[in-house]
Amino acid sequence: MRQIDALVLIGTLSTSILAAESSRPRGVGPEYAKFYKSTDSFTCISNPSIKLSPSQINDDYCDCPDGSDEPGTSACTYISTLSPPQPLNAATSKNASLALPGFYCKNKGHTPSYIPHTYVNDGVCDYEICCDGSDEWAGVGSTKCEDKCKEIGKEWRKLDEIRQKSARAALQKKAQLVKEAAALRAGVQSNIGKLQAEIQVQEAKAAELKRVYEEVERRERGKVVKSAGKGSKVTVLAGLAKARVEELRNALTGIVTKRDTLKERVAKLETILATFKEERNPNFNDEGVKRAVQAWEDYAANKGAEADDSAEDRDIESISKPDSESEGINWAEWETEDEESDVEAHLVYKFEEYLPAPVRTWVHQRLTDLRILLIENGILADNANSGSESKAVSDARSAYQTVNDEVGTKQASLGELEADLTKDYGTDDIFRALKDTCVSKDSGEYEYELCWLGGTKQKSKKGGGNTGMGNFVRFDKIYVDEEVGADGKGLGQGERTVLMYENGQHCWNGPNRQTTVVLACAETDEIWKVQEQEKCMYRMDVGTPTVCEKEVRSQGDKASKDEL
Repeated sequence: MRQIDALVLIGTLSTSILAAESSRPRGVGPEYAKFYKSTDSFTCISNPSIKLSPSQINDDYCDCPDGSDEPGTSACTYISTLSPPQPLNAATSKNASLALPGFYCKNKGHTPSYIPHTYVNDGVCDYEICCDGSDEWAGVGSTKCEDKCKEIGKEWRKLDEIRQKSARAALQKKAQLVKEAAALRAGVQSNIGKLQAEIQVQEAKAAELKRVYEEVERRERGKVVKSAGKGSKVTVLAGLAKARVEELRNALTGIVTKRDTLKERVAKLETILATFKEERNPNFNDEGVKRAVQAWEDYAANKGAEADDSAEDRDIESISKPDSESEGINWAEWETEDEESDVEAHLVYKFEEYLPAPVRTWVHQRLTDLRILLIENGILADNANSGSESKAVSDARSAYQTVNDEVGTKQASLGELEADLTKDYGTDDIFRALKDTCVSKDSGEYEYELCWLGGTKQKSKKGGGNTGMGNFVRFDKIYVDEEVGADGKGLGQGERTVLMYENGQHCWNGPNRQTTVVLACAETDEIWKVQEQEKCMYRMDVGTPTVCEKEVRSQGDKASKDEL
């Protein structure tokens, strides 16, 4: 099919215009008929100062600067085939070029249309535009173009019915996707509301548990002795003393071990120096050696005068023994829980019991606060840190931490949901219903995969890993002007929605891969074509119902929307 390099406009015929068709000059469309009504003279459409006689219309000579006197010939094509046709009120224009959109083909039985004047009488039957053959009225080169509008119109209507049926199905699918997307969005909003309510409750609960935990911890810190178990204060003190003695014994044992190691090293060094003194050459006059030998002799002389530390070693050995006899303390006597401690009976800890209940509570609280104040100011030791945490503090802290962690988890989920509501999911949020669903195409050596708002991949059918062709980053728009195939697959002409997939797998000696996904209306999601436009820069032509739009039909029942 020969390429059309000029604008083809769609025209319709009303009943009143049909009746007046015979009075219009050849090549004049019904919307321009008013300029050719006069039988006395003709005024150039864009140049009203120029008037011609009716006989000068279609005389194959261009008299008007805008070519309006030659609607049915190619005499004025030299003006400019690239200049746009003038609007119907072009008579007010002072710088008009071509006034008419082209040669008007009536195409009875099919759809009227305009064909560029350059195609008029060029010896070629342009049935795809002018199915009635009226553009070849002069029979140049014995060319005779029969009127094929009846059969062409019949086939077109048949195909158009198929297209319309598919378009209606596509629109139904789009409506369903929009409905699903709205439901998903409503679900997100509902979950946000629920999480906000749950977080509010959990935060209040966490605040209360924190207060309880801090109160328990404060109370425990205010105790004179922090007990790890049951028993009187003396019993507890005995247990702590025993543990402390054991710690000191272990520390002493470690120091003795280190001392013995150092003694061994000193003995080795003494042996080396003694050997050095005996084996050195006294005739070798080296002042450094002489000083070293003299120092060794002084050290050896003083070493003999040192006190005998055998008694100290015996004491250390005795103290290091773990049995209680070596310590001289019968721990079992003090660890007996049945006996009441003298400390427990001491007035410092028992005088509160002699006070009336209200006063006792007040005094106890004040004493506790005083202890805590002294601890916090470093005057008293913090007994809470002297051993393991009490069960009361541990339980309170665990309860608070558990609820507080739940609050953090729910807040993170809330943030994700709120961020999801601000994401761009396309017109009517429609791609929310398709997110992460995938469509693929077998292309011989490779299989290509597109995941909506996810990623694009190139999968080798000969084994090996997949190649990432990009990850979704944004929506965009581009203008395309391409033919649609006989199967109805293709981008056509007009502005198209684009999905940009970037930051894919790095291309050897090139950039990171990226894919431009260009969408056009189709009944089902389908990858039509994949091509590498530049190195590692791919384009996918994809059909999908998500971008379909309702048709706007004229009185002639001709679709004027490219999308369908």
